[in-house]
Amino acid sequence: MKTLPRILCLKDRSFARLLQWKSLLIAATIFTVLIPAQVDVVRAEGQAQSTGFQSAHDPGVRTDAVDAGQPLANLQQTPGAMEFFTNGQARFAEVEIVQGGVNNGLGPRFNTNQCSSCHSQPNVGGSSPSASVYPFVGPNPETVVYNLDGATNTLPSFITPDGPAREVRFVNLLNSNGTVSSTPDGGVHDLFTIQGRSDAAGCTLAQPAFAQNLALGNIIFRIPTPIFGAGLIENIPDETILRNMQRSSAQKKSLGISGHPNRNGNDGTIARFGWKAQNKSLEVFAGEAYNVEMGITNELFPNERPSPDEELLTGLPASCKFNPTPEDKTNLLVATNADATAENAQVPSDTVQFAMFMRLLAPPLTSNAGIPGHPSAQSITNGNQNFINVGCALCHTTTLTTGTSSVVPALNRASANLFSDLLVHNMGTNLADGISQGGAGPDEFRTAPLWGLGQRIFSCTMGGRLICLMRLKSTRARALRPTESSRTSTI
Repeated sequence: MKTLPRILCLKDRSFARLLQWKSLLIAATIFTVLIPAQVDVVRAEGQAQSTGFQSAHDPGVRTDAVDAGQPLANLQQTPGAMEFFTNGQARFAEVEIVQGGVNNGLGPRFNTNQCSSCHSQPNVGGSSPSASVYPFVGPNPETVVYNLDGATNTLPSFITPDGPAREVRFVNLLNSNGTVSSTPDGGVHDLFTIQGRSDAAGCTLAQPAFAQNLALGNIIFRIPTPIFGAGLIENIPDETILRNMQRSSAQKKSLGISGHPNRNGNDGTIARFGWKAQNKSLEVFAGEAYNVEMGITNELFPNERPSPDEELLTGLPASCKFNPTPEDKTNLLVATNADATAENAQVPSDTVQFAMFMRLLAPPLTSNAGIPGHPSAQSITNGNQNFINVGCALCHTTTLTTGTSSVVPALNRASANLFSDLLVHNMGTNLADGISQGGAGPDEFRTAPLWGLGQRIFSCTMGGRLICLMRLKSTRARALRPTESSRTSTI
């Protein structure tokens, strides 16, 4: 287990106005709640302040029991709910191929071939895994799929076995002479193509120019986020989000906090999924990911997807399109099953069942009782109070209450301890990724939900645990303004 760097603990009120970089500073105040860490108390001008406090050491990812990845409580009490959960969970783990099998549709461009491959830490539904960190799920799946079945892809330099799974976006389009233009791109450029695969004979399709765009500083990265408790987030009423936004308004204003919702362009209601809260519902979230990350056309996104620059020119070559569309669709005929409810669960499309799996997935549990080798229960209580006192909870709202639910009782007027206000906030020019999505501008990101953070390996904008705080400390002489030389971001 790697020893992690020292981080900052903000105790002085003079730091309050720095909270607009809340997602970077968040770990500093939850070091005893979820991620214990070695502590410095620092003045605003970056000078270390000697204290009598005993420093704590971050032992890394929590190694207690993995409880995440379970269905919502009492799911069996709702007829059919458990069958739909297990069916969706199974589909979430299915491996996709191009053609000639059961799960057809991979590509022509893709990042991975399985939903659960990137959402697996510490269990299915989580975030990017590692083979060297508890619970040792396995290497970055992108290092495994790139050359499967004869594919001729090369592995980009920024994709490593023990690094996070990454999605790539180019900030701007390139000019014909290879320089960066002023025309926004912002779209996903998938890492791999199906060229050379045994189930894609005749397809010729090059990978994007990653090395060139990396050298030009025109790349940003986004990493997978966990989907535990997503059904609770989906069922939080807009009114609750807006009331919470207005709460403590004077204190927020004094600290420069001014988040706002990202709204769905179709009906104007509040979107909430994705790192810029760009997706309205779990079904849209699932359908987009199926199409963008794996190239699977579906009933929500029914067209094969070229890369953004390809879309402006000729689109995808016909030689790389192998299946009728949409490749994922409602199953009008299903195998007869003695269990009628299980048979019903076979009818919806993969996209619908992915959404159902996420909707019925329980949130991660906290470790309030303390963990051997980790903080005591008292330390966790102290950390929680520090989290509130410093002002982190003004954005990372501890709990929001869901509305009524027609799906299952566990989603009905339930407490979602998500540690987020589900708003997007201006994170400053040094963290801006140059990408706008809906009402979220190039320097705005959703307040990241923090539940389950203790068992995540990759969580901050640069990928690793507390890397953000490393960058923050290295630049604290400039009033702690963080820098982002590699223009990385999170999805």
